[in-house]
Amino acid sequence: MKQPWTLARQLLVLQLVLVVLLVGAGMALAYVDAGRATDDNARERVTAVAETVADSPSLTAALATPDPSRDLQPFAEQVRADTGVDFITIMDPDGIRFTHPDPARIGEPFIGNFEPALAGEAYTETYTGTLGPSMRAVVPVFGEGGDVVALVAVGITIEAISAELNERLQPLAAVAAGVLVVGVAGSYLVSKRLSRQTRGAAPGELRDMFEYYQAILHSVREGLVLVGRDGRVVLCNDAAHDLLGLPADVRGTPVGELGLADDLAAAFTSSEPRSDELHLTDTRLLLVNSVPVRSGDQSMGNAVTLRDHTELQNLTGELDTVRGFAESLRSQAHESANRLHAVISLIELGHVDRALALATAELETAQQLTDRVVGSVSEPVLAALLLGKLSEASERGVDLVLTADTALQDTGAEVDARDLITILGNLIDNAMDAAVEHAAERSPKVVVTVRTEPGELFVRVADSGPGVVEEAAIFRRGWSTKPAVETGRGLGLALVGQAVRRYGGTVIVANGDDDSASDDGSPSEDGGAVFTIRLPISSSR
Repeated sequence: MKQPWTLARQLLVLQLVLVVLLVGAGMALAYVDAGRATDDNARERVTAVAETVADSPSLTAALATPDPSRDLQPFAEQVRADTGVDFITIMDPDGIRFTHPDPARIGEPFIGNFEPALAGEAYTETYTGTLGPSMRAVVPVFGEGGDVVALVAVGITIEAISAELNERLQPLAAVAAGVLVVGVAGSYLVSKRLSRQTRGAAPGELRDMFEYYQAILHSVREGLVLVGRDGRVVLCNDAAHDLLGLPADVRGTPVGELGLADDLAAAFTSSEPRSDELHLTDTRLLLVNSVPVRSGDQSMGNAVTLRDHTELQNLTGELDTVRGFAESLRSQAHESANRLHAVISLIELGHVDRALALATAELETAQQLTDRVVGSVSEPVLAALLLGKLSEASERGVDLVLTADTALQDTGAEVDARDLITILGNLIDNAMDAAVEHAAERSPKVVVTVRTEPGELFVRVADSGPGVVEEAAIFRRGWSTKPAVETGRGLGLALVGQAVRRYGGTVIVANGDDDSASDDGSPSEDGGAVFTIRLPISSSR
């Protein structure tokens, strides 16, 4: 099967045809214009010479002699040699020659038209005479009474005019040849460059590649953003528009004007590769990879891929919660086993009453704790979370307290259970970590309040830790009080902030010694960090 011409070859042929046609058309126009100019110049020359000869006094004097040719022939030849015309013929009104370049033709009739000159008008024409085709002018010679007493014909042969035209065309031909050479060379260089750019592909192949490219960009679920070396968006596919919440067409827009978080915008324009970085937007958790693109030694910008890890993070959070529940059950089972062994040992030692009292007290304590949580919090997922955190706190030596006003009814579909786990679970975990780390300064304690108020869900978590310093930065991804060697830190509070923004809620962060540390304006007695969150819900709840 015959291979189709590449785009570069087709463009080369097209350019060559256009160059040849343009140069040819230019030469044709130049030839026509030069021919017209040469004819006009010849016509003006013969007319001027003829009128000058006709006005010469020596001509009138020679006509009065018995043999005008004797004086006029040398005169005409001298003028012909001086002016460069091919012939000067002086004749009587009947057309009988007095002069001619060939003396043998003197006395013969003039070959050509001279009737307009007999009528007193100068006349020019192209006519074939004894010297061949020529451009000639015939003018009258007037006597003293105003009558036409003679005629003067001056001509230049067409051959001489053609020679003059050829002299004019030679520089034009040289210029045309130079333009043709430059045009062909330029077309060849453009073709070679285009061949390198298109990798020798034919137009049909390029069309198919573009269609496949468009189909892939719009069909893949992974977001793709190409950023030029000037920091402007070159390409953004549908998935990236959806993941980042961008307008319909952002091509050419600087990354800094897309409304992205500073750390995410920095990843888009980074000169170094970024691999599997987690970035939070208002509604999503994105896994971002950024790779610089180079062509030879020249930087072309960055190729950025985006993957939605929101659901994965939610599932991971739920898994962590389940693991916490399992760990709590394990610790409770371990503690119960110890107490059961103590009860059995008391029975074996004959202290049945004391064994019964110990078992009864343990059951009452566990039941009271369960009844306290379940009675206050009817949301099952949140109740399970709090029970698990109470067990974990007990094992870590933290006094986790539910305030007396904690009361939460089932929020239904208004606040997703997974978001409640994200918000309260991360706040309690951070509070317990802060309280444990500063247990040497004060007894570790965490106070939790969860209740529904008219039109909002109120959540407050306070701890006995050192408080917070960078209140404006704590909800930014990567912020953490943990040592830098602990990877994966700084995501919990960022997820809390994301969940609160998604519901249009508010977060107030303060320390226990601030006036705004609690909802009623009184400072917290523990002096640690206080997180207050309000999420809007329907007023009927």
